[in-house]
Amino acid sequence: MNPSNTPTVTEKPARPSPQGNALSAPYWEAAAQGRLLLQQCADCGKVRHYPRLLCDGCFSERTQWTPASGRGTVHSWTTCHHAFHPGFAAELPYVLVTVDLAEGVRALGRWRGAGLAIGGPVQAHFEQRAEGPELYFTSVMP
Repeated sequence: MNPSNTPTVTEKPARPSPQGNALSAPYWEAAAQGRLLLQQCADCGKVRHYPRLLCDGCFSERTQWTPASGRGTVHSWTTCHHAFHPGFAAELPYVLVTVDLAEGVRALGRWRGAGLAIGGPVQAHFEQRAEGPELYFTSVMP
C-alpha cells in the first residue's frame, strides 16, 4: 500500500475472506477440509442451509451437522459482469449458480466448466484459496 492507503495501479485488491461465526463454524471447518456439511434439526430431521438458530419446521434449537453428497441440479444461474467487490474484478465475467441439492436445500456457488443447463446434474467441490474455501459446482455426465 502507498502512504494514503489507496491501491496503486499495480496492486491487485484482495478478495474478501468468508466471515464465519459460532453458528456457521462447523460448515467452514468442513469446507476447509473439502467436505460439504449441512445443518440438520436434531428433533425433526429437517435439513437447512444456510445455518440458522431455529428449525423452520418445528422451531427446535437442537442441531446436528450431517455430510452432504454435493450432488444436485441447476436451479438458476447468473453471469456477473460487474464486480461488487474490487477483489473480483480480474475474474469478470464469472457465473454464479443456484443448485437444488439432493438433500432438499439450495446452495449458491461459482460455476466451473461447460454444459450449464437448468435441471442439469452437478457436483459440489471446494477450492482452497488464500482467503478461505470457495464452493463451486461442475456438471456431471449422466
